[in-house]
Amino acid sequence: MNPVKPGETPRRPWIVGVSGASGTPYAAAVLRGLLDAGESVDLVVSRASRLTLLDETGLPFRDAHWQDDLRVWLSRGADGKPGTFDVDIAGVRHWSAGDLAAGPSSGSYPAQGMLIVPASTACVAGVALGLSKDLLQRAASVTLKEGRPLAVAVRETPLNGQTLRHLVTLDDSGAVVVPASPAFYAGATHIQDLVDFVAGRVLDAVGVEHGLYRRWKGELGGGSRTT
Repeated sequence: MNPVKPGETPRRPWIVGVSGASGTPYAAAVLRGLLDAGESVDLVVSRASRLTLLDETGLPFRDAHWQDDLRVWLSRGADGKPGTFDVDIAGVRHWSAGDLAAGPSSGSYPAQGMLIVPASTACVAGVALGLSKDLLQRAASVTLKEGRPLAVAVRETPLNGQTLRHLVTLDDSGAVVVPASPAFYAGATHIQDLVDFVAGRVLDAVGVEHGLYRRWKGELGGGSRTT
């Protein structure tokens, strides 16, 4: 228990679920964006996503060493270069994906909402059908039933009819579906720019302020670069 001391603001984190879809750099950028905005984060990393993280970055994510592993992961750029970012993870709390007694499994747990990034089609189906097979899916179901913001950054192509129906179900339930689709009007010159655009749109969906990309201002040619 961590009782709130007199004068302290109760901790109300954003829950970030990382599923097994390709796109772990998107998750890292969202986490950095939340922390840069001064937000608290409750992190749930699925078993499948740990394999994806290892494959995409060569980095492990271990429950017993999650702080060290998370710090190394978030310090890397989308191009894999270590030490690109200096990140303070003091605002992060980690919950094991298999812990169905964790705080985020209950609607009485004080959370602001949830972001699933990236969201695999299996994760989308599980949330849409209310399967709650792990903490990530259970936390998403709780988020929906409590009427809190839920952003689902689906990362798959092409999308078949079954997945599209699941996404419509999520939309009908109040979630915001955010396809991991980078745009180019912001003048991207590096892979990190494309990743940050998607991460920024995910944060936009839940109303978290950030400076991850240059917003459209209604002026043509603003994204061009001259050399």
